[in-house]
Order: sequence, then structure tokens, then C-alpha cells
Amino acid sequence: MEEAGAVVATAGESELNLSRLSVSPETLESELEARGEERRGAREALLRLLLPHNHLVSLPRALGSGFPHLQLLDVSGNALTALGPELLALRGLRTLLAKNNRLGGPGSLPKGLAQSPLCRSLHVLNLSGNCFQEVPASLLDLRALHTLSLGGNQLQNIPAEIENLRRLHSLRSLSLHNNLLTYLPREILNLIHLEELSLRGNPLVVRFVRDLTYDPPTLLELAARTIKIRNISYTPYDLPGNLLRYLSLASNCPNPKCGGVYFDCCVRQIKFVDFCGKYRLPLMHYLCSPECSSPCSSASHSSTSQSESDSEDEASVAAHRMQKVLLG
Repeated sequence: MEEAGAVVATAGESELNLSRLSVSPETLESELEARGEERRGAREALLRLLLPHNHLVSLPRALGSGFPHLQLLDVSGNALTALGPELLALRGLRTLLAKNNRLGGPGSLPKGLAQSPLCRSLHVLNLSGNCFQEVPASLLDLRALHTLSLGGNQLQNIPAEIENLRRLHSLRSLSLHNNLLTYLPREILNLIHLEELSLRGNPLVVRFVRDLTYDPPTLLELAARTIKIRNISYTPYDLPGNLLRYLSLASNCPNPKCGGVYFDCCVRQIKFVDFCGKYRLPLMHYLCSPECSSPCSSASHSSTSQSESDSEDEASVAAHRMQKVLLG
């Protein structure tokens, strides 16, 4: 509220609440500058700053200089399209709440985030209710994160690079609810300390896989597969350099009963693996051929069954770590 030209806010010894003020960004900027000046001479530093629901389209410039000890910043429910460089000045920030904004385009997160002190200080990050269509790569460098919330965005897939979150040894909660996810990469099993995974409100369907077409491998790939599977020896003097490089790109089929390899041509398949003995999560697998998953022959069916069993065993190793998998 604005009374007689002054901003009415609530403030404690370590918290400043400027939420729902219905004032212009310029007025809010002036208020923050004034409060920052007051705090410079105060005995106790400001630790919590609440700015939700103020129609902000950018972070106030005053954040860049007046609040060096801030631990919590709430800018939820505004109209932010980017979190600007002012954020990087908050060297001790532990909690950032930026849900229900318009973040998601290029430059939504500040450049240099990975090299800033936030990489080591930020514990809680809530970006739910924005417009992200993919997981920002810079989030993988926030190594102190305990909680990451990306629910209510437009995520269609989780990249396999999420396995890099093995670097986030403190991550306990990952919220992906109300997105457009139809599967999860198997690399998500590498989040070994995760205790809560929220997936409710996602399609998580498998039927679309049946409609995928399988382009047969080229003669080059068939020849390369034969060399690898039969362990045919060769030296750098036997083959041109481009073929040597191609042979080095072989990927092993994850079906333990197959023993095959693939290069450019593979089959995507969803496997449902067991978490906590109650929830089954769809994880993406890459196989060398349709025969690895086809139930048409007893041999391939046996291989598939064994592959499913192995996948479930692999998941059960991580199952005891997962305390909550929220699907509904």
C-alpha cells in the first residue's frame, strides 16, 4: 500500500517484507536503496528480502550493492523474464524463490552463474511455474543445491546430461511435476542422494514408442558391427583414418544377453523400473536392434526378459535411497 507518498512495509530485525505493494518499479527501487542505506549502519544484517507480487519485470538494481549478507530472496509472482546480473552480487544467498514468473527464454539466468559464489552458497532454488522448455545447463553447476523445483514449466524431456548431477552431492529433492515429460533418462538413477522426486501431472506414457520407425543400419555400420562383435583385429595401417574414428564410436547394447554394439542406428525403448516396491518409472534405453526387445522369438524374448530384470535390479539398488516418488 502507498500512503502519503511513502511505502508501507513490514520489517523485522533481519527480514524486510515489501510484498504486494502495488507501487511503481521506480518507487520500489527507491525504497530498496533507502533500506539498503539504513542497513549499512545497522547492527544486524538483513537476511531475508520478500518482493513477491510487485509486477517486477527485472530485478531491482539496488540488489547489486545494498544487501551483501542476504540469505533468502523471494521474487515470486512477478513478470520477470530474466534474473539479471544483480543476482550475482548476493554472495551469501542460500534460498532463491522465483516461481510464477516468465522465465524460460535465452538469458533467463545470469551469465557467469557457474563462476559466481552462488555456485557454492545456493541451497534452495524454485523456478516452478515459468516457461522453461529445457533444463538450463547452468543449473548443473550449482553444487550446493539441496532442493531444485522445476514444476509447472514446459519441459518435454530431461537430458541424459542430468547424470552430471552426480556433482550435486547435496541434492535431496527434485520437483518435475506438471510438465510434458513422457519418459525419464536412465541416468536419473545416478542421483544417488535424492530422497524426493515429484513427477505428478506428466504424461509419462510409453505407447508412442511403438510408433517409432526403425531405420536399418547402413552397410558401413553393419561392417563395423561385425568387426567389433567378432573382435577382428586391425591396426592404424590397415584402415583409413575416418574408418578408425568411426570404429571408436561404438556403443555397447545395454542388454546383457546381447553383446552387440551400435553406431548411428539404435532402437529407443522405454523400460519401467521399480522404485520403493510401489512406483514404476519409465526410463529410456537404447538398444542395438528391434530383436533385443521383440517378443517374437523365444531367444529374443528371453533376452528381453533378462534385460528387464537387470534393469529392475539396477533400479532396486537405488530404491532404498528414494523415500518419496510423487506421481499423483
